[in-house]
Amino acid sequence: MEVTVRSFVSGVHGLMFGGFFLMAIFGLVVELCRSAFEKESLELSARGYRLERCYLIVTAALGWAAVLSGAYVVYPWYRAAVPPGVTNLTGYPQHLLMAKATSIEWHSLGMEWKEHVAWFAPIAMTMVAYVLAKYRGSIKQHPSVKRAVIAFTVAALLAGGIAGGFGAMIDKAAPVEGGGTITIVRGAK
Repeated sequence: MEVTVRSFVSGVHGLMFGGFFLMAIFGLVVELCRSAFEKESLELSARGYRLERCYLIVTAALGWAAVLSGAYVVYPWYRAAVPPGVTNLTGYPQHLLMAKATSIEWHSLGMEWKEHVAWFAPIAMTMVAYVLAKYRGSIKQHPSVKRAVIAFTVAALLAGGIAGGFGAMIDKAAPVEGGGTITIVRGAK
């Protein structure tokens, strides 16, 4: 069982960084919504606050890992220039998508979203992590701040989720392939 280096890195970018980021944000949305309906505020121990702060920092870091690995590692492979005389576009995902009228929108809309709007997810999550880590004890006294935190968390979830969906569909239509191969399991000969 083998996978190309570019496929592996693309999988780490989307499945590990992006997938765990989205799961962590969803967990935070559930917790924030749950806490909006509690009768009495739960008091965490000092260790509980440290773990919560760690969760927030890791969530923001996963978002940054996803967009930075996408922008500076996977995206250059996606945009690879086609050498003169090459007619098989399978190694050039952007050009492969743009070559057909049925798939050009995956590039025009999907990659534009991933290139620009997806950056909002880690930016918003960094703000949410900072506000919750710094003001967690007093956020109940400021309902407008709590509503803003919930709104930014949901916006980060939507921006990241749509980017992830576009990424999965684009990779299905024109996968980023190439580079060396990584052997995961050696087959019997």
